[in-house]
Amino acid sequence: MTAELNFLDEWIPEQMEPGTMFLLEQAGGLGRAENPYWAVLACPSCGALGLITRQQCVGLEAMICGAEQCSAEYFLMNGHIYYRKPN
Repeated sequence: MTAELNFLDEWIPEQMEPGTMFLLEQAGGLGRAENPYWAVLACPSCGALGLITRQQCVGLEAMICGAEQCSAEYFLMNGHIYYRKPN
C-alpha cells in the first residue's frame, strides 16, 4: 500500500495532516552529526508529528510511528509513502 507525500512550504502545525512533511530550515543542525534531523513528518496513519533524519527522508531507513496508539511502519521513496508489509 502506498500514499502520496504532501509538503508544506511554511511551518503551520495545524495544517500538518497525515502524510505531510515540512523540511526544516536549519536541516542538519539537530541530532547526530552523521545522520541529523531533516524534516517533520505527520504519521500517514494517525497524524502524530515526529522528526525524521536525513537517511529516513531519502528512503534509506524505515520509520515506526512513536504515538502511543499507533504502530505504523513505513518508508519514503520518490515522493511516496510505502507501508511495510506484515511478515
